[in-house]
Order: sequence, then structure tokens, then C-alpha cells
Amino acid sequence: MHVFVRLAGVSAILLTTGTCFAADRMKPGLWEMSMKSDAVKAMPKIPPEQLEKMKQMGIKIPDMQNGGMTHKVCLTKEMVEQDKPPSGGRDQQCQSKNFTHSGSSYSGEVVCDMPEMKGNGTIKGSYTPDSMTSIYDFKGVSHGKPISQHMETTGKFIGSDCGDVKPPPMPQKK
Repeated sequence: MHVFVRLAGVSAILLTTGTCFAADRMKPGLWEMSMKSDAVKAMPKIPPEQLEKMKQMGIKIPDMQNGGMTHKVCLTKEMVEQDKPPSGGRDQQCQSKNFTHSGSSYSGEVVCDMPEMKGNGTIKGSYTPDSMTSIYDFKGVSHGKPISQHMETTGKFIGSDCGDVKPPPMPQKK
């Protein structure tokens, strides 16, 4: 479960990475994101009673099936207008490195240096105002065990109103 939580956190970083540079930015609002990854494929099924406890704690569980998961994400105007890749936030120590862009395509690295997870990843992707795709590969160590992850993400814009979906936390400015 720890890898899933970290993967979800890293996905928030990766989701906003593509919004950073181009004139044709992704639209702010509600997005449906679908991820397929090795971690989701290998994850054991969570028992219904544990899922219920997680929901009672306010944890939103994405729809998971066929080695993938789908969830909704709210992107704010601030997120899509940022002029640099996001860091991992206050509670994560994954950092964006060596990002490049050309038109609506981007690539770069993610470096994680946390007690629970250390390693390096690469990301490449493209986007339009209404859609995005990315491919992420990561190799490292999580909780003392070697990991090698591959994740493919697609996203589509649903609408400008996020409803009850809250945006992921933005990193604090230093």
C-alpha cells in the first residue's frame, strides 16, 4: 500500500508537470486521469472493510481495474499558469529536474530522496488544452526493496467546475 500512496503522490507531481510551459496550456478545472502502472497491477485487492475505513477517513479511492486506476483531479488556474515544474510539495522530497519542452511536448527527470523511497525517474508527454498523455519510468528502492515502475497516464478535461474535488496541495514558496 505504501508504494500506491507514494505513486499517487508522484502522479500529482507528474500531472501538473505538463501544464508548465506552453502557450496552449491545459485548461483549469476538473480532469479525469487514467493511469496504468506496474504498481497497480501488482497491488493486492483491498478488502471492502478496509476500503470503507479509508473512505471514512476522507481518503478518496480511485476506481481500480485491469491494472489501472481512474480518478478525478482539479487543476487550478495557478497550477496551469506556473512557469516551472512543481516540486514534490512540503511532505514529499521528489524533485523535478532537467525539464525541457518544445511546443506542447515535455520531458524531464524526477529524483526522489525520501527515507521510504529513493530513486530516479524519467517522464515524457504531451498535452492540449483538453487532453494529456505521459509515460513515466522509475527505478529505485522503496522501504528497502528494489522497485522498477512504469506508468502511462492519459487525461481528459471534463469541465471548469471541480465540484467537491479539491486540487492537490501546491508546494510552499521558499
